[in-house]
Amino acid sequence: MRVVVWLTEGTWPACVDAVRTHVPAAGDVVLLHVAEPGVPGLAHGAFAGLLGRGGSEHDPGDRMDELDERSAGALLAAAAERLGRPCTEVERTGRVEREVVAAAEGADLLVLARDGDRTRLGPRSLGPAVRFAVDHAPCPVLLVWPEAAPGLTTIPPPPAHHR
Repeated sequence: MRVVVWLTEGTWPACVDAVRTHVPAAGDVVLLHVAEPGVPGLAHGAFAGLLGRGGSEHDPGDRMDELDERSAGALLAAAAERLGRPCTEVERTGRVEREVVAAAEGADLLVLARDGDRTRLGPRSLGPAVRFAVDHAPCPVLLVWPEAAPGLTTIPPPPAHHR
């Protein structure tokens, strides 16, 4: 069984715990982190636009690239330690939702966490990237709450019937 676990800041522990609970120990676990390429590129462009091409040793985009790599590496290492069993750590860069779907190709399960409004049950508990991944995943999906799920009283009332 090949399982891809999408890790994001703030919600990754719930995903790792779900794998520990629901995936057999013999499963092939891939811990996935995806970075958007845009922010460091914007910093590079802004710096070049404001100060010209000279002085590139102070380009903030380079520093942001380095911080992104460190952050992803630290997150993957923490997740692997929490998982406590052999796994593969994968870093990808691109449109997050599309990279997650591509990484899930050939997988038996994709594990991801809700990232929207987590104060109530319902579709708004999924942000756009998670919604895209859930809708387009080429395999079964295990969608987890990063913390305890809200109570059933948070479901909106049914629409009033017209007579």
